[in-house]
Amino acid sequence: MMSTSTQSLRIIVTGLIAQHPSLGGVAWDYLQYPLGLHQLGHDVYYFEDSGEWPYNLDGGPTGQDWVARDPAANIQHLTRVMEQFGLGDRWAYRFPIKPRWYGLSHQKRREVLRTADLLINVSGTLKRPTDYRSVRCLAYVDSDPVFTQIKLSLKHGQLKFRKRVDAHDVYFTFGENLNAAMVPKTGHLWQPTRTPIVLDQWRPSTAHRDVFTTVMSWTSYRPLQYKGARYGQKDGEFSRFVRLPSLVAPAKLEVAMSGLHHVRWQSTALDALSQVTNGEAQPSLNPVEALAGLGWTVADPAKVCGSLGDYRSYVESSKGEWSVAKNGYVRGQSGWFSCRSACYLAAGRPVVVQDTGFDVALPVGEGIVPFSTLEEAVAGIRDVEDHYCRHADAARSIASEYFDSKQVLTRLIEGALN
Repeated sequence: MMSTSTQSLRIIVTGLIAQHPSLGGVAWDYLQYPLGLHQLGHDVYYFEDSGEWPYNLDGGPTGQDWVARDPAANIQHLTRVMEQFGLGDRWAYRFPIKPRWYGLSHQKRREVLRTADLLINVSGTLKRPTDYRSVRCLAYVDSDPVFTQIKLSLKHGQLKFRKRVDAHDVYFTFGENLNAAMVPKTGHLWQPTRTPIVLDQWRPSTAHRDVFTTVMSWTSYRPLQYKGARYGQKDGEFSRFVRLPSLVAPAKLEVAMSGLHHVRWQSTALDALSQVTNGEAQPSLNPVEALAGLGWTVADPAKVCGSLGDYRSYVESSKGEWSVAKNGYVRGQSGWFSCRSACYLAAGRPVVVQDTGFDVALPVGEGIVPFSTLEEAVAGIRDVEDHYCRHADAARSIASEYFDSKQVLTRLIEGALN
């Protein structure tokens, strides 16, 4: 058995940084893995080989061409991010439309693959993990617990997903209470892990506004059905808390959220929102319009947190976070905790967040204030307002003790190789 506590290893990390050049939070989610490993002294490389086609947010020249057939903007974004953190010569990106690699030379990429000790497939972003079997150990990091396990259990329509997951050697999950959660068994040994936060990148001393914020999508993907229950997205949960601004005033609540929403995927929550706003259903109303009519400030995420730096500034300039979780996380109670919320904690910003069972792994009450009901959400915000310094200090302390990338990544490596 190999000791990994002090040994320098060659490690590959996967992600979707280039895929989403205007989503600063996504970049941080993946960046903190290679950056944290680099700070630990490991020989780390970032590979992006998702098979996903880059897309035009504006629909391209015709307004209907959503596929970016030129990856120049994606490559520029990835180059800037990696160079900013001293990883400029340690990345490779595969453009899938006209298959071509960028970044590392072909010779260097093959040499890294042949000699790597560990590949950390964050969020299962590799399209064909079997192509990476030359790496000594393939580790799958499940950042979407409950949904992942349900997809693996479905007998029809998810066989490709099952094959991708099964191609790995070890399995980790953000569901730190997964064994007790109401989710199917998949035949995998899921080791608990959490998002790594590079603490020196988050600055608690930054001045903040008097507003609680969050960054979210109304819907992200189709809901799943399991044993007659629907495991949905944030739209269904948010509708239970739409009156919150009027109940916590003068505290201010802001949501950075795009006006885009998936009409075919969402629940009936939007119709309910429009009824609350106008007294009658208005199906054409989008979530941004509906929430704005109920006292929420709705910010354009492309403007306030589209880049890596803007996202960090948005988090640091917030008084704290208030956020719901996906309905599937709430129903499953797997112990999932948001990567975004961990960044707020690292910035010394308290989080008032919907309960997903994370109290089995994290301290709650100060710094992290969970809620399940509207009344609990109101009480949580008021308590943070009344005892802000105490909650802010606790937030940074929790980040240091529970999310420090040095600790999180060292445990992940040891769990994978030992």
